[in-house]
Amino acid sequence: MLISIALSLFIYIGNKNTRSVVINHIDIDCKQGSNKKKSKPIRVLHISDLHLENISISPEQLYENVKMQSIDLIALTGDFMDRKKSIPKLLPYLQILNKLTPVYGIYAVFGNHDYVLRKDDLNQLKSLLVNNGVRILQNENDRIDIEGVPLNIIGVDDFSTKRSNLMESYNGLDEGFNLVITHDPNVVLSMQNYHFDYLLSGHFHGGQIHWPKPYHLVKMGKLVKMNMVKGLHSYKEKRFYISEGLGQTGVNIRIGSRPEITIHNVHLSQSVDSIKAG
Repeated sequence: MLISIALSLFIYIGNKNTRSVVINHIDIDCKQGSNKKKSKPIRVLHISDLHLENISISPEQLYENVKMQSIDLIALTGDFMDRKKSIPKLLPYLQILNKLTPVYGIYAVFGNHDYVLRKDDLNQLKSLLVNNGVRILQNENDRIDIEGVPLNIIGVDDFSTKRSNLMESYNGLDEGFNLVITHDPNVVLSMQNYHFDYLLSGHFHGGQIHWPKPYHLVKMGKLVKMNMVKGLHSYKEKRFYISEGLGQTGVNIRIGSRPEITIHNVHLSQSVDSIKAG
């Protein structure tokens, strides 16, 4: 009887937690050298792991939480869904994101759950994203100009399903601030020869059930053993962020974690010499 009551309470609290979204603001300053000048930050809205089969945050709630924010760029770091029937559920979220009118657009990568979809269904998901103004990066990059400062957005495909190709992701890249978006953060351990200034990811859900410890994550890569499962981290002086995600997988409960919306204030840098020359 007591076990049954405890289990019911565990499930009740866990489900309640999935409706308690946390908005984190992260400030990232570039390393300043003698010939560098700090620019005003670019504001990046980062959303990961929607998992539309198990999500308690509605499109309207998402909008209410961020509508007063000035957004320059939106980064979606994968795991939208793993079932074909969930594809239509994504549309109202995309409409809300477009309603925020991000200055430099919306960029996305896929996660391991997205690749559970059959090829035709994945193509349907791609079409929905593209038709709603989302630039999908699968081991490729794009370059935008932020008030004279070049920003390279590098989309590295999912590491956990062995789809990452760093050489292709960095192909043709010119100098600039390198912002990497990817799903599985474990890829940072393989990027010694690939420079990035900041990296955004998800995948771990902050453990989702992070009590007393997220033992179930043990098979999800070396970062777990290094106690890097959520938040801001650094590896070999390279900074990266692991979002706890907005949705859940498996069961719609969270213990010791919360759905997360993240706004990154990223300070780019440019050469003072280049400013004078301009």
